[in-house]
Amino acid sequence: MTEQNTTTENDNLAGNKVWFVTGAGRGLGTDIAKAALAAGHAVVATGRNPDKVSRAIGEHENLLAVKLDVTDPADSAAAIQAAVARFGRIDVLVNNAGNFYAGFFEEITPADFRAQIETTMFGPMNVTRAALPVLRAQRSGLVVTISSTAGLAGGEFLTAYAASKFGVEGWAESLAPEVAPFGIRSMIVEPGFFRTELLTPESTSYAESTIEDYAERTGQTVKAWQSMDGQQGGDPAKLADALIQLAELDEPPLRFAAGADAVGTFETRARALLDQANAHRELSSNLAHGDAR
Repeated sequence: MTEQNTTTENDNLAGNKVWFVTGAGRGLGTDIAKAALAAGHAVVATGRNPDKVSRAIGEHENLLAVKLDVTDPADSAAAIQAAVARFGRIDVLVNNAGNFYAGFFEEITPADFRAQIETTMFGPMNVTRAALPVLRAQRSGLVVTISSTAGLAGGEFLTAYAASKFGVEGWAESLAPEVAPFGIRSMIVEPGFFRTELLTPESTSYAESTIEDYAERTGQTVKAWQSMDGQQGGDPAKLADALIQLAELDEPPLRFAAGADAVGTFETRARALLDQANAHRELSSNLAHGDAR
């Protein structure tokens, strides 16, 4: 997309913002879109099937549903262009679209591992790359990336998902100082367990059990996660409302722990890193060249 003057053409939106939300056809994306509309903002809600997006959110004069496969850079560019054509600008970009390939590393196929990375790491990059010329021209904007506590602490059965989330967090954290001089802010959101649709069959793909050494643990883990679907403690509507509030801040946090369990993960991870730094401090601190000053 070429850079352009993105002065809004919609005077009735003066004082309100234009939100661009990926993965808005169900789950947290739908809740974010509804919350933004309820707060008086305009919303560009995207998904692979824009009709499904419209049905999920409901009719609204300030809603534009747009087709977007986040793994396709051309789709990303076209969706951003459609947003600017309708509303004149983009104020808050929410990288929310995602899926979940679960399983032990040896049993996840290379194709499925790559598919995970394409959606939940390269997907946000594709959309943000398309949006940045608009945000730079405005000299304003907020890029929100929905990550996960799996982006802070890995665990078994999470190798593909955690790899994508660790990657997207490193990208978003590094992007923040690059775009800050242009008035663009970045916020990484790490939800714990929320009652979204991530664990439904539509979003979660379990690796086929092919190695006997993992069979018992695979069966136990799949059964536990399937029983958790629909029982998670976090309320996605409350998280959506929290994001509306955070987006109004002059300085949104670089990271937001979403949920009490996420706060616990933050604290546990911080303590673990300190313990690891101290475990071999003397050895770690004596690795310089003899002539180093």
